[in-house]
Amino acid sequence: MMPSSDEPDVLDCLVIGGGPAGLTAALYLARYRRSVAVFDAGRSRAEWIPRSRNYPGFPSGISGHELLVLLSTQASSYNISLISARVDSLARSGDLFEASFEGGTALTRSVLLATGIVDIEPEIDGHDEAVHRGLIRYCPVCDGFEAADKRIGVYGAGTGAVNKAKFLRSYSRDVALVLSDDEVLDEEDLRASGIRLIRAPDRLRIEERSIVAVCNEGETTFDVFYPALGCKAGSSLASRLGAECNDVGCLEVDAHQQTTVPGIYAAGDVVSDLHQIAVGTGHAAIAATHIHKTLPPNPR
Repeated sequence: MMPSSDEPDVLDCLVIGGGPAGLTAALYLARYRRSVAVFDAGRSRAEWIPRSRNYPGFPSGISGHELLVLLSTQASSYNISLISARVDSLARSGDLFEASFEGGTALTRSVLLATGIVDIEPEIDGHDEAVHRGLIRYCPVCDGFEAADKRIGVYGAGTGAVNKAKFLRSYSRDVALVLSDDEVLDEEDLRASGIRLIRAPDRLRIEERSIVAVCNEGETTFDVFYPALGCKAGSSLASRLGAECNDVGCLEVDAHQQTTVPGIYAAGDVVSDLHQIAVGTGHAAIAATHIHKTLPPNPR
């Protein structure tokens, strides 16, 4: 799709991140007849989802990979440029932004970051395969329902791990918090919530249908294991230009998904603690519409 002005080398919007939020934003912008390119480093968190059953419109569920294929196909039908490259930096260039990536640069009037988060993973052999098999999961909001009445382990420390364990008590009576370090926690509070406490294991082992925590006192077997070790938000491209972040590194945005740097927008997990595809695509629709309205008119 050609740019909407007399500057053929300037995009209306450059989207960074080819997950559900980024591709949805690109679709909206293309349908507003704006020039848009999506740069994707190929690390969408959605790829890790074996099957989502809470994304609307798919009664039997859909895997993250399948959803991304469908969205990419839809984007391709609008001649959106899908570029497999990592954007290494953003810089001001007069009234524009310049994105640098391996192989070149791109000029754009606006930027939408859909760079998500990266979960901190436990050190356990076979981690990736266990995720694809559903033994290791990261989002109880997404799939706690599927863990109902199973033996659930939450692995981590601190408030985040405690809260995740308490959340999962809605689904099972058999929930244990497996400490990732020697932190001292309020055991009375955990007992009152019906949560067992297991001290930091010597190692974790993946079996055919379970995860095993190996401790001096013995072994504990879990059907589902939820790491709660924190995550890193992909906010650095914007924060280097002065965009403000909250205390966990997610970008602060206004009601239109615009960061504190005018012209830079953000959608999806890089903004919200509620890491849901539906939330990210909603952000994307809001951001793309505001971008379109604030750009120069593009009458045909």
